[in-house]
Amino acid sequence: MDRRDFLKTSSWAALGLAASGSIISCDGAQSGPKMPSEVKDRIAALKEKKIFWGDLHNHCAVTYGHGRLCDAIEAAREQLDFCSVTPHALWPDIPGEGDPRLEWVIGYHTEAFKRLRAGGWEKYVEAMEKANEPGKFLTFTSYECHSMEHGDHVALCRDYDVPLLEAESVPDLKEKLRPYRTYVTPHHMGYITGFRGYNWAAFQDGDAQTPFVELFSRHGNAETDMGDADYLHDMGPRTYQGSVQYGLEQGHKFGIMCSTDQHAGYPGSYGDGRVAVLAQELDKDQIWENLGKRHHYGVTGDKIKLDFTINGAEMGSEIKASGAREILLAVEAQNYIDYVDLIRNGKCIARLSGPFTAPMPEGDKIRAKVKVNFGWNREEEYVHWLGALKVEGGEILGYQTCFRGAAFTSPQPGESEFIARVNHVTESDSTHVGLDLYSSKNPNTTTPAQQGVILDVLMSPQGTITAEVNGQSFSYTLEELFQGSKAHFMRGWLSEAVQFERACPEEAFTVGCLMKDTGPERDTDYYYVRVRQRDGQWAWSSPIWVSRC
Repeated sequence: MDRRDFLKTSSWAALGLAASGSIISCDGAQSGPKMPSEVKDRIAALKEKKIFWGDLHNHCAVTYGHGRLCDAIEAAREQLDFCSVTPHALWPDIPGEGDPRLEWVIGYHTEAFKRLRAGGWEKYVEAMEKANEPGKFLTFTSYECHSMEHGDHVALCRDYDVPLLEAESVPDLKEKLRPYRTYVTPHHMGYITGFRGYNWAAFQDGDAQTPFVELFSRHGNAETDMGDADYLHDMGPRTYQGSVQYGLEQGHKFGIMCSTDQHAGYPGSYGDGRVAVLAQELDKDQIWENLGKRHHYGVTGDKIKLDFTINGAEMGSEIKASGAREILLAVEAQNYIDYVDLIRNGKCIARLSGPFTAPMPEGDKIRAKVKVNFGWNREEEYVHWLGALKVEGGEILGYQTCFRGAAFTSPQPGESEFIARVNHVTESDSTHVGLDLYSSKNPNTTTPAQQGVILDVLMSPQGTITAEVNGQSFSYTLEELFQGSKAHFMRGWLSEAVQFERACPEEAFTVGCLMKDTGPERDTDYYYVRVRQRDGQWAWSSPIWVSRC
């Protein structure tokens, strides 16, 4: 077989790359007569696959974030199945003594820690426990420990009676928490080691307290030292030594998740990071156990559905195999898929490249996804959007909210207390989605602040999608939206605007493939999947480790 094997079906291209003597063959990219029935079945099953969405690391004014805890919980309910709002709690090796340049660091943090211990922790725990609704919306408590030496960590608590502890270091905190059910997770890992970047020398394989790490948050992308979402905070640049790739190449085993690290009281803020957990039910024990088993993955914002197995083993598993590894992959994205990569031992060994654009499929009824965005206002004041998205000539199969919290991390001028504007879906059925939203101006040309909703529709090409908001109505046929995005100002140039994004057909947001890796590279190989949409939203699976028998 040639070292490069291209298979083309429909508008997809499946590229198999050979590495170190192995062959990757890819059968059945996307749909068509060549696709194995098993792959077709797995793609179809994604519609009903049990995946629960959460944010386990974000902040509000409980310590030195912004916004009320009650609003943070309300915002989480709108988009998530479970969450934890995280107070900042301790910093054992805080720097700055004798350095006037860093005096503000000591004051800013230590005052917040004191407030938490002066009754704030008890009120926080009470509010989180009260918000917990088994089977509907789950809450966990947590708190954050900063560390120059070991990197920042979140202690996530299964139960509401876990105490707020003092510690001399992150390892000391972990040791003191061992009598309790907790996970202690590193985040914004890519900063410089010794300056709140992660110190992989402290990672202990098999430690049930740290089964996963936070790859992505509002700080940026720590998969490796290159690629999208570079670290831009004043805490410093992104480096390789703290990254997920560095840890995997050291032979460590851990799951991958994302959370927002949002500081304006908006858990699950779109584009800042979310975690997806595979479980049969929205049950606290199941979510907790499957986090520990690494049966989870991370996304930046869009709820990309991901099914990834090797020889039938779920993501996060450790297995043994004597022969070829059968790799089954199925993806349902929320927008045009740019590409899907299979990574083995730090190398891309197979890539499924999506279509740049896709024509409208033939048929009386077409399944497509259409995102409608609201925002772009110029003034400092928020725009309040009231109205609905409506469909005629078809039905809404489902929808996804793309609601963002504030893009800043400090109160704005003129506000003595920052209050989060919580976005709501007021009602929904098969023909409409009611909306009550707030948008702010984009703070710059690279940081979005608009709100959005993605409609998953099955409708006639001549069926219409209408946005009725703030007394105005804008309507397009599905056929028109396949020709390109449409947009309208509400009050003329430089006012708030509504945008209908280009319609995305099913063949462009779903892909499946059955691959075989015939040439193991190491005694234990790790594999994971990364998905990139054309709009810059990502998903990363937890790895699967395969050892030779």
